Amino acid sequence: MTYYSGFLLAVPTENKQKYIDHARMAWPYFKKWGAQRMVENWGVDVPHGKVTDFYMATKAKEDETILFSWIEWSDKDTADAAYAKMMSDPDMAKMGDMPFDGMRMMWGGFEPVVDES
Repeated sequence: MTYYSGFLLAVPTENKQKYIDHARMAWPYFKKWGAQRMVENWGVDVPHGKVTDFYMATKAKEDETILFSWIEWSDKDTADAAYAKMMSDPDMAKMGDMPFDGMRMMWGGFEPVVDES
């Protein structure tokens, strides 16, 4: 069953191009390890809420933009194997520093329950 790794983070707005470059550099690794698709979404219409919102969830600062991302895998086992390889691949060091605060990034794995086209 298709499996998705989802990510929510706040990226310094001035680092938009650095983030895009970083994501493009990461794609060949994810693809090599079995990812079928990677989608990075820059927030352009993300409202502030009164009780909760993406800004509160990521502790976004005034100069940061919300980013929502996902990677599509054929199944959970493929995703799990890819993340294990990622942690032990010395080539990952070439990625350099992340252009955002990884401590405020959220992620999780998801199986679709409704998929309409």
